[in-house]
Amino acid sequence: MNPPGYPLRFNPIFQRYLWGGHRLRTLLGKPTGPAACAESWEICDRPNYQSIVSAGPFEGRSLHELIEQYGPEFLGRAVPRIAGSPPGRSEIRFPLLVKFLDAAQPLSVQVHPTDEQAAQWNLPDPGKTEAWIVLAAEPGSRIYAGLRPDVGPQELLKAIQQGTCADLLHQFEPKPGDCVFLPAGTVHALGGGLLVAEIQQNSDITYRLWDWGRLGPDGKPRPLHVQEALAVIDFQRGPVHPQVPEPLPQPEGVQLVQCPYFTIHQWVIHNTHYVGGDGRFHVLVFLSGFGTVAGDPDRGPWGPGTCWLLPACLPPVGLSPIDGKLTFLDVFIGGTGP
Repeated sequence: MNPPGYPLRFNPIFQRYLWGGHRLRTLLGKPTGPAACAESWEICDRPNYQSIVSAGPFEGRSLHELIEQYGPEFLGRAVPRIAGSPPGRSEIRFPLLVKFLDAAQPLSVQVHPTDEQAAQWNLPDPGKTEAWIVLAAEPGSRIYAGLRPDVGPQELLKAIQQGTCADLLHQFEPKPGDCVFLPAGTVHALGGGLLVAEIQQNSDITYRLWDWGRLGPDGKPRPLHVQEALAVIDFQRGPVHPQVPEPLPQPEGVQLVQCPYFTIHQWVIHNTHYVGGDGRFHVLVFLSGFGTVAGDPDRGPWGPGTCWLLPACLPPVGLSPIDGKLTFLDVFIGGTGP
């Protein structure tokens, strides 16, 4: 059987943490049910969580099955990270994890290791570099990203012990459309009142530095990983601000992030726009407006919160707005050239 010859959508995987809310359902139309929900994992290839194709000839197949069967035809020029491989076995997994987060309450203050640190410590995952794109923000909501200038390990440790950690974090009030890039080693936290899309390395290694003094569902403080966190923090990075979009040759697009792990372009289109056909996979994330994707078995139209994976073997795929305008992300690995 040939590799998938059409754009793939997957069934979302819902994660319910104590900080979740209801906007995944009310704003993005996710079928979370009446209970609060923190995250919707849209494209995921984890040992315990697998994205399952939702429609078309490959309906019911897992993302990992497709990678195992079709390999380079599916992933193309991407260089996937090796994650969760048993000793002596090289297991390739999809290199990104794409999700939406609804932070009704603040997330813990946390940090992630680099690839090099993960390998040195023989961790089951690679490092974790990530980016947030803000979809909705309540007035007064905050993003905590990076440390204030000249904060060192001892000062930070003392603040954690005294419960004043937030005073040493750089923070700002975000607005919808902001993109915040968080390389591994950056201290960060989402404040309450935010709905974001997250693009990240396929890793689940998180070191919790501080948790606002709250209790977990069991009535006890959630575990912290202070020593591990202090060991991986990049104390030279300093404050992190929203990305300044860089123009692309086509006036409808801007580049939000380019790093070794992913590139993020944002497009605002009023007519049919083509993506892919360049020998690498593309992830599409609809942010606002409604549109259709050529080759979609269900034909749409689809609105905010819809995600697609275009296998590398596909020719260029047309996206067409409905009612005038569609805003979406195009996520891939590598630079902007062919």
